[in-house]
Amino acid sequence: MTEQHKTAAVPRPATTVLLLRPSVPGEPNSALEVFMVVRHQAIDSFSGALVFPGGKLEDADGNARLRARCGGADRIAAAELKFRVAGVREAFEECGILLARKRGERAVIAAADLKGIEERWRAKLAKDEATIVDLVEAEDLELATDLMVPYAHWITPTFAPKRFDTWFFLAEAPEDQIALHDGSESVDSVWIGAQAAIDEANAGRRTLVHATLKNLELLTEGKTVAGAIAAASGRKIVTVQPWVETRDGKRYLHIPPDAGYRNLFRELPPAAGR
Repeated sequence: MTEQHKTAAVPRPATTVLLLRPSVPGEPNSALEVFMVVRHQAIDSFSGALVFPGGKLEDADGNARLRARCGGADRIAAAELKFRVAGVREAFEECGILLARKRGERAVIAAADLKGIEERWRAKLAKDEATIVDLVEAEDLELATDLMVPYAHWITPTFAPKRFDTWFFLAEAPEDQIALHDGSESVDSVWIGAQAAIDEANAGRRTLVHATLKNLELLTEGKTVAGAIAAASGRKIVTVQPWVETRDGKRYLHIPPDAGYRNLFRELPPAAGR
């Protein structure tokens, strides 16, 4: 029996970024690591959980002026581009990684140039004192949205009090940029193998929300950064909106069978008052 919910909250558009790097610097065939942050306990969404950087879309992420300053924009629909822009912004705000280039250059901005940009803009963006449009125009940058590979699309179940319509993207972190949590929304950070993160959660040392766990499971199949990006590039993305079914008095959270994940359902603890 599928549970029905009469008044579901409207999901808010959001973006999540899986920043990847080889576990051995300079060795592209070494096992991949993904950057993850621990959410602050005071944050009302996923407090204390180990998550990928990300957050809600802002109006400026879809500003038409950005299209001329986004790599590969001629091949990306406007509806998707704003999610990629949000991903670039969130990665910069949350961990100081900036997927951007100086206009007319092919290489992502180097750490030496990033230092000043970070000092001028990171805190302002995080405090909503400036927008991503302000940053790219003032610094004459192009956002490297072409380096972001669509990975998954999840919508929070209808029974959740706060819901998000979230696009997940993969991106290789620039080798000489250093990722570090912001100390505000996130209080700790780690570069970690996907299976290691799962193992730590199973051992009770980490907390993973369902969508994070499933996408870590999917990431284990990529092995290397290039392998994960190639697999994502060739995979059809199926929207995942989990639902709950009750069987024999037990509740199970399900996801669609054609979305490419394994372990399609898990048992939930009894609902309060049952």
